[in-house]
Amino acid sequence: MKSIAHGVAVGLFVALFTVFIIQIGARFILDRPLPWTDELVMVLYLWIVLWGASFVLKEEEHVRFDLLYNLCSPGVQRGLRIAAHLLIGGLMGWAIPGSWDYIHFMARENTPVMDLPWMWVDAPFLFLLCAVAFKSLRALWNEIGSALR
Repeated sequence: MKSIAHGVAVGLFVALFTVFIIQIGARFILDRPLPWTDELVMVLYLWIVLWGASFVLKEEEHVRFDLLYNLCSPGVQRGLRIAAHLLIGGLMGWAIPGSWDYIHFMARENTPVMDLPWMWVDAPFLFLLCAVAFKSLRALWNEIGSALR
């Protein structure tokens, strides 16, 4: 499953790089900018960032601000981890229905140049919400389980 997520991320990045090279060539060599390349680069970049954050990066690879956390005792650190997983996972889970409603509503709108449905442009945000909520729930389960042992 992890290799599929990595493969999709690589495919998205290759597509982004290819469109970017086409954009540069059309603009600076042919002196004829292509409007669709700007839009597609934006969409692919959004997908790469949100897909990568959802399925490729491990929890410990995300940015953390843990200066004060590192000063705490192991018991306090466990409590902070549990609180963080409850807060982040709960907020992400709470945001899923409303985000789905908005993304589904945006199916009626299309992007200006390529005429792509906005629902498909914004879909990876829903992936991110679901992935973070699931990962937080799993991490919370592991933290509580290790605290009870």
